[in-house]
Amino acid sequence: MMKFSLLVLSAVLMLVVNASSQNSYDAAVDTFVKAELTRQKIPGVSIAVVSDGKPTLVKGYGMANVEHSASATADTIFQSGSVGKQFTAMAVMILIEEGKAKLDDKINAYLTDVPAEWSGITIRHLLTHTAGLGDYPRDFDLQEDASETEVFKKLQAVKPASAPGEKWAYSNVGYVTLGVLIRKLSGKFYGDYLQERVFKPLGMTTARIISEQDIVPNRAGGYMLVNGELKNQTWVAPTLNTTADGALYLTAKDMVAWEAGLSSGKLISKAGYDAMWAPVKLNNGTTHPYGFGWMFANVNVNGNRIIEHGGSWQGFKAHIVRYPDNKLAVIVFANLAQANPTVIAHGIAGIVDPTLKPIPKADTDPAHTAGMKKLFEQILEGTVDLNRFTEPIQKALKDQQRMTAEIKALGPIKQFSFVDKAEGAENTRYRYKIEWDAMSLSLLVAFDKQGKIIGYGLQPQ
Repeated sequence: MMKFSLLVLSAVLMLVVNASSQNSYDAAVDTFVKAELTRQKIPGVSIAVVSDGKPTLVKGYGMANVEHSASATADTIFQSGSVGKQFTAMAVMILIEEGKAKLDDKINAYLTDVPAEWSGITIRHLLTHTAGLGDYPRDFDLQEDASETEVFKKLQAVKPASAPGEKWAYSNVGYVTLGVLIRKLSGKFYGDYLQERVFKPLGMTTARIISEQDIVPNRAGGYMLVNGELKNQTWVAPTLNTTADGALYLTAKDMVAWEAGLSSGKLISKAGYDAMWAPVKLNNGTTHPYGFGWMFANVNVNGNRIIEHGGSWQGFKAHIVRYPDNKLAVIVFANLAQANPTVIAHGIAGIVDPTLKPIPKADTDPAHTAGMKKLFEQILEGTVDLNRFTEPIQKALKDQQRMTAEIKALGPIKQFSFVDKAEGAENTRYRYKIEWDAMSLSLLVAFDKQGKIIGYGLQPQ
């Protein structure tokens, strides 16, 4: 059995190594990626194109480490950022299917010392960012080291901004809590559980938890631009590189193995995948385009479904986009804080499969779009009239000051454009694309029949 496993793994790795130079689109992808590296001032990237679970292009471009003039390759190790959340979600789903817990169990059934304000939160709420917990507190020191227990204790001071299931709000705190829950249910640190139940079974040979101390071959350097000059990443405390909200080392080859496992339905049942890739249903009966560690920010491109997620951490950016109807996936890692890997991933997809090039919809109400741009700018400046929003949205805006500051730091908006509009019986939802030099975001704004804003959210584009 061991020999068979090694032979299979060897064959897979040979396929990955020889995946390039087999496709008519290789040259076009090369030209596009190199142009993006120049335009975005990215030192290096690794990419992978996976078709029907098999790698067709796996390659590095530029520099993995500028100081040592080390080239980026398919073997270069990057940091995952929040792309790691899908692995945390998978670990939770494995435990669920083993009968260790249920999705709608209250977390205080397992984590008995959480605050009373968290008593209504379920595992499903944590997975879907609907627990109301939000991000790290404004006064949380990312450079102060502490144990997992101590970090979790600090995060328990976070008061929920909304009732569980009431609204969607991206929450790193929720995923840190899932890591603590995984330890409680499995008896193991979540990184060890991932090694045993996900990485090794799928042949993700270099995937692991971040460690700045260990000797890690082919590790990339993370960078940021400061006044146009390339600088090394800002460091964080070691413990905060081990939390379940996204702290993994991954290569393009690791992600090829991951995508092969996803496309073939390994690790969990079909019902488990269906749950993971279903938009979350809120208390009011509406849905939000997020599942368990996966988002559906664009819903579709020309009728083609999209499942994707991005990540950002310590001078690294990452993005994986899956087009299940087309049996295609594209993965991009970059080592620059201001990089926009989403643009690269979507651009590659459009080269590989021209049906995936978005066809813009006409904006029939440009005055409304201009008003939404002004509203967004007022939110960033802190001058918006909160009476335009329902009370839960007002509270959420007040609790997202750290995120607002980070967005404001991106600089002037390059483009604010209409994407689509969906009208329901009770509300109307608009979606816009906002572009900066370093990032693109989707803005979703929902109005009730009286014109009050009842939904407001940003997602990676």
